[in-house]
This record gives sequence, structure tokens and C-alpha cells, in this order.
Amino acid sequence: MLAAPGQAAQAATLVSDPASVVSPFIGTTNSADDFPGADAPFGMVQWSPDTPSRPDGGGYEYNDSSITGFSLTHMSGPGCPADGDIPILPTTGGINTGATDAFTHANESANAGYYSVGLNNGIKTELTATTRSGMARFTFPSTTQANLIFKLTGGATGDSATSWAVVGTNEVQGSVTSGHFCGAGNTYTAYFDMIFDQPFTTNGTAIAKTSAVAPSKSKLHGALPRTGVTPKAAAAGPNNGYVTFNTTGNHVVQAKVGLSYVSTANAAANRTAENPNWDFDAIHTATHSSWNTLLNRVQVGGGTTAQQQIFYTALYHSLLHPNVYSDSNGQYIGFDNKTHTVDSGHSAFYANFSGWDIYRSQAQLSALVAPGQTSDIAQSMIDEYQQSGMFPKWAQNNGESYVMVGDPADEILADYYAFGATNFDAATALADMVKQAMGPTNIRPGLNYLNSPGYLASDGAYACCNFYGAVSTELEYNSADFAISALAGALHDTANQTTFRNRAQDWQYTFNPSSGFMQGKTAAGSWAGGFNPASSDNFVEGTSWQYTGMVPFNIAGLTAAKGGNAAMISYLNSVLAGFHGSGGSQADLGNEPSLYLPWEYDYVGQPYQTQRIVRQVQDQIWTDAPGGLAGNDDLGEMSSWYVFSALGMYPETPGTADLALGSPLFSQAVITLPSGNTLTINAPQAADNAPYVQSASWNGTAWNNAYAPTAALTSGGTFAVTEGTSANTSWASGSTAAPPSYAGSGRPYKTGAITSAIPGLCLDTRGSGTANSTAVQVYGCNSTGAQMWAMVPDGTIQAQGGCLDVSNSGTADGSLVQHYECNGSGAQQWRAQSNGALLNPESGKCLDDPNSSTANSTQVQIYTCNGTNAQTWAVPST
Repeated sequence: MLAAPGQAAQAATLVSDPASVVSPFIGTTNSADDFPGADAPFGMVQWSPDTPSRPDGGGYEYNDSSITGFSLTHMSGPGCPADGDIPILPTTGGINTGATDAFTHANESANAGYYSVGLNNGIKTELTATTRSGMARFTFPSTTQANLIFKLTGGATGDSATSWAVVGTNEVQGSVTSGHFCGAGNTYTAYFDMIFDQPFTTNGTAIAKTSAVAPSKSKLHGALPRTGVTPKAAAAGPNNGYVTFNTTGNHVVQAKVGLSYVSTANAAANRTAENPNWDFDAIHTATHSSWNTLLNRVQVGGGTTAQQQIFYTALYHSLLHPNVYSDSNGQYIGFDNKTHTVDSGHSAFYANFSGWDIYRSQAQLSALVAPGQTSDIAQSMIDEYQQSGMFPKWAQNNGESYVMVGDPADEILADYYAFGATNFDAATALADMVKQAMGPTNIRPGLNYLNSPGYLASDGAYACCNFYGAVSTELEYNSADFAISALAGALHDTANQTTFRNRAQDWQYTFNPSSGFMQGKTAAGSWAGGFNPASSDNFVEGTSWQYTGMVPFNIAGLTAAKGGNAAMISYLNSVLAGFHGSGGSQADLGNEPSLYLPWEYDYVGQPYQTQRIVRQVQDQIWTDAPGGLAGNDDLGEMSSWYVFSALGMYPETPGTADLALGSPLFSQAVITLPSGNTLTINAPQAADNAPYVQSASWNGTAWNNAYAPTAALTSGGTFAVTEGTSANTSWASGSTAAPPSYAGSGRPYKTGAITSAIPGLCLDTRGSGTANSTAVQVYGCNSTGAQMWAMVPDGTIQAQGGCLDVSNSGTADGSLVQHYECNGSGAQQWRAQSNGALLNPESGKCLDDPNSSTANSTQVQIYTCNGTNAQTWAVPST
């Protein structure tokens, strides 16, 4: 039924000032690791508080009660300690470089581009930022010892090689060297220049003092696998600086800081270029406006106040990274450690790519909402390839960490192009992508698998650059290859489009039709022993339960390999029955490998299940509280999933503009597209308890497909949805209503019906049974999973999770054939003959329909090969 009027969302008045709706405190506890401080879109500076128990990328734990400093750089939930460079702490009294400031949340506030806290020591700190500079307003009590302590060694990974210099009576500058993301070898140097609106009375340096820092409680992603890095204890010596003011007459000290990764001179120039005056409120207003410029490209109306806050905070978090890395004069330090200048026709060079995470939906959202900045980001990736010979994998500033697996730059670049960020050298990008995918590189360890054995062996030795989790890595390479194919197609390069689309299908080597799961396979071709789909062996941050669905470009092919829609639905029902688990048989919707799963019901005729599960995830994982985000935010990836889901769509297929449909959360959404056209989504009955699509129309014409119209992201238009509280199981359920899937040729095995030369009969497992000794019979062809057979390269013929088997390894005429657990015996070996016979080599006999029977349920046998129709079978050819 439709939602009752009292349950419907409020009138669809579009939010006009979304920056004021943003709550940066969402995601600042548990493992999300977001930060609440001040920043501009994609800004170089994120001036934000750090607290004692959160040394990783976000730096801030909501449940802490003291602040260790306000540092200039942060990342949203990277999963390992990162950034937190140049913490500055206001204090009073004697100089103590290990000091912390107590506070309560009652005296704290934040919105997009602004942060404020009243500390228990009587100091009020207000922060705002431009792209490359920050501005602070410190209100001290009346004292002659109002201090700002520069904890130069206090970065998240223990900054070293610090420098400090005093310029006149109201300016300081310096640098810190940091890096080593997730324990990697990458380093960078950050330079700063800070000026004050009044002179300091004293200044100096002091030996660093640190207190014990609790390790992060985040669920950490990464290198072999990614592990936390405990911040280094500061080296003895005058590593930290301080300045002291007399605030007995004027309690307010304002500060402006410029940041650069090139030089202190550039840091000062950035500050001067972006904030030449002393008007804190004007900077705050301008940054607020810059956020509204982007956030207003997706206007929503209706929903609850909390839902609007969650939505716009998620959109805000999605647009924090990657970060501007070049200075106002265009200079930046490249991946070759040389000084470069931003390419002509582009505004900035960008850094910080959480590749394994963001290709799934953050890249697409970034292109859709900020096509200009995202085009510059894409060009930055191309420049990185030219400087270092590789695209970023998990790059921090100008250093590669090699964290995580796969080759995610392929998906990211193709996603950017598909979603409207096209102002970059796409032809060069494609050529570089092909080169990286074809030759030995640090980004794709194990690339020799392409020739032999055709998959990443679970017992293989690939001694380069973070190879682990063979099955996960294989699946990641497959998605990367498909993305190359998609971009090649968009650029009319049909040769590479075909080559990489075909190569993307290598997932079939690691799919075991017998078990119905992705499994590790040895170099010799046998399935790795001791398989348990709930185990993380051969997988990265997940299990086979979670990864088996990760063929986002060919769900139809995966469904066929599993035995048809019923088998795929059974798998989805099982894995999504609970979605909070980090292991076992449950999906983990707080981590990337499971993000695709809820949308896959769209591909098997049950989009109402997608609508149901996605709404449950929204309600149970996402809230407007500090803990209202599950898992690391991963530089906006988790937040971008929420944004798309609330709009009622998701970019399931990497490198394309295909959108699988869910149901809108808001009664109206208006999206300004990169083309300048507008996509309007109207769902007047939208309500939290009404997730089910009853009907839909596109520009006034009925729409009965589980995917968005092709023109939705280019020409725009109006998509109207009627929603209700009960599932409409028929909407978009037809066989042609599924979103596109992309198969290829050269498949490692063929899947389909095995038909008899006797008209109308197919080989069938009786009653769709899966138990050992279930009879294999002839039956009228019906396209069910019981008749979906896989011709596997090891010589077996498999269906319903078992093998075609001669009972008791019989060799005599008339030995019955059954469905049995695959065991590698000769009774399960079959060879297709040129005359259509299926020969069992162990017995020398052929698969036979007794007496050429035409009756349903006749159990087949082996019999002396005789070339009759009873022994002539058409096996799958695709």
C-alpha cells in the first residue's frame, strides 16, 4: 500500500543553505575517523582538533575530553595514522610542549568551513580556512602568558626533521617531514608560515614532551594487511616552538597560516594570495559560500531534519579529498621529487588517493558534483604517471605507499570520464592505463598470471609491492580491466575495448561452480584445500561470502555461473541476512567489498529486495550522531555510498554511467549535471517506512526497468517514483529490466543447458537436488538452475554445486549417472567428442539416455559409445 499522508515526508522545500546543515561531528567516533575542523572543498588545509586516543587520519575521538593540538592537515578515515601535521595548542602559564587542553562538547560547534571550541582553561578557539590557508581567532583570558605551542614533532606518525624560524615580531615559519603511511617508505615535507595581528612578547623553542597515545581502535585497512603505526616519540632536542602574547589589554589574537609542500616562501605567498586581510568572519562566509556552491548541485527536499543532516554531511565528506597540492603560483613537488608547475588549462594539482576505496562511488560522485575540480584531479593522475611511471594506488601527497590491492586508478579515471569530468587528456590516460596493465609494474604484482595459469594462484610467489589475497587481487584486476575497456569504448578504441573486456572475465577461473563461491586455486589448477567461505584466506578485508558477488560489470555472467537467478537470489539472501559482520557469512556494509551486494537484486528480478535492504542499511548504520557512520570513511567512500543510496541509485558498474536503482529517500532531489542540465527526482510519497517502488516514469512515460535511463546523467529530465510500504514484486522484475551486464569471449568455461538430440529434452538434476546421489535425468528444457551446467577446464561438468558422476565409479553398460560432490575422481571426467558424445575416459563409455527415452525423469547412464541420438548432446557454447 502507499504511505499514508501522515507518514509522507514534509513538503519538498529544497534545502537552500546546505552548508549550515552539515554536521562535521558525524563520524568522529567508533572507527569512521572523520574530523570536525575547518576546511574548504578539496582543501590543502584542514585545521582541526586532535585528541589523545586518536592518532590516525581524522585525529579526533568524540569521546575524549581533551585536545592535544589543532593541526593543519587531516584525512577522513584513511585507516592508518596520517597527516596531523603542525599541531598548535593555545595555553596559558608556563611552556609545556606536552600539554593538553580539557573541553566539553557543550562548548563546541562546527559546520562546513568553521570550528569553535571553548576550552576549560578559558581560551576560545575558532578556526576557518581557505584552500591553502587557515585563519584562527584565539580569545584568551587576561594574562601576560598567552601561549601558542607549535608541536612540530606531534604529527600522526611523528614528524621529524623539523625547522623553526622567527621573522620579526609577529611571524613564524618552519617545516616538518612526515609520511610513512601504513608503515610505508613514502615521505613528504610540509612548510608553513604564520602571521599574527599583534606582536608576541616572547618566543623560543622547547624540547618536545609527549604523553602516551592509545593506539587507534579503527578497523584498519591495508598493507599486508594495513596495520596501525604508533606515533614515534619525539627526539630529544629543541624540536618544538612557541610564541607568547600579552592579552591583558586585547584578549583576541588572530592568526593566519599558509601551507605549502614546496617552500616557506610559497606558504607565505599562499596565505597572502588567499587571505590578505584580517577579517575572520569574511573568510568564514566565503568558505561557507564555496561549500554551498558544490553542495547545492544536489538539492534535496523533504525527509526529516536528521536525514537532511546525514545526507549533506555525507556529501560534504565526499568532497574533502583528493586535496589541492599545488601552490597559488602553480608550483608543486612531483612524484619525482622535482618542482613542477600545474598544466596549462588546469587550476591545480591534486594529491591523496585512497584508490581501493574511492573508485566504487566517491569518484563518480566527485565527477558528478564537481566536474571542474575532478577533471584537474584526473590530469594530476596522468602527470603522476609521467613523473613516476605509475598511477597512484594509495598515494599520500607526492609519495606512493602501495597500500591495498588491485589497480584502482583505472576505475577512477574511467569513472571520472563516465560521470562528466572529461576535461583531461583522456587519450593519454588510456594509453598509460593500457601500458600499466600489460607490462610488469609495481602497481600490478603478479601480472605474469595472464599467460599462465590465467589467474593469480593462491600458492604463487609475487615478491613485489603488496601482493596478497590472491582471489581479491584477481577480482580487483578484473574490475580494473573492465574499466579500461569502458574508457576505450568511450574513446572509440574498439581493439582495447574488446581486449580488456574479454580479459575482465578471468574471474571465472576463481569461481568454483561446485561450491558456488570464489575460491583460491593453486598454480597446478586444483582448488586450494580447506576452503571455508567464511574465512579470509586468499581475501583482503573480507571473505568469499562477501567477495563472491564482486563481479560488478557482469552480474548476469556470475548469476549464470552460479546456476541461475534462484541460486543468485539464495546467495544474496544469505549474505545480506545480516550486514554488520566483518566476517562469517554476513555482508559488512561498513567496508568496501560488500558495498555492491544490496544492488545485485536488481539484476535477478527482485529490485524490491534492493529497496528493502538499502533502507535497512540507511536506518541501522547511518545516524546524525558522532557514531553514525560504520567503518572507516576512507576519504569519503562510505559517505558517497550513502549519498547515492539516498538519491535512489548506485554506480554498480565501474567505468560506466550505469546506475542500478533503489528508491529515493527524499520527496524531491534536483541535481545540476556537468552538462548544465538538470535531473529531477520526484518521490512525493517518500517516507522512511515506504521504501518500495510501486511505479515509476521517465519524462512522463512509464519506466519499468531497474536501472536509470541512459540520458539521465547527460540530458537530464524528470524521474518520478511512487513509493509505498508494501513491496511491488512485479515492478522492474522482467528479464529485460535488469541493469546492463558485460560479458566477453574467451571464457575459461562455458555455462548453459546440455540439450539432447532427442527434441525438447535437457540434462537435469532431479528436483533441483544438491544432495549426493541425486539422479541426473532427462527432462523437458525449462532454463532452471537444475539444467544450468558448467563445462569446467578440469574436465568436470558441474551444476547445483556438484559434479556429473558415474555411480560407484562404474564402468559397465547401464551404470547410472548422478549428481555428487566434486572429488577429482575419474568417474567425474568427461570429454566432448566431435560427434556430440560425452565420453567418460575412465570407463570408455558415453553418456546415454536409456533406450532413447523421451519420458521426463529418465535417469541417464553410461553405455558403449554408438553414435545414436541417445548419446548426442549439445553442450554450452558460450
